[in-house]
Amino acid sequence: MLDELDQEDERAIAEAEADIAAGRVISNEAVMRWVRSWGTENELPPPECGE
Repeated sequence: MLDELDQEDERAIAEAEADIAAGRVISNEAVMRWVRSWGTENELPPPECGE
């Protein structure tokens, strides 16, 4: 069971690293700007990759 989890973790890390290398990320600033807009009159749409 532990070996399976380790393999899953390794696959998830490799996938995340590939996403980062390909630019498929959303900046913390973009996410925070979106979250701060929740419940306001000018709520923003969710950020997209590259923002």
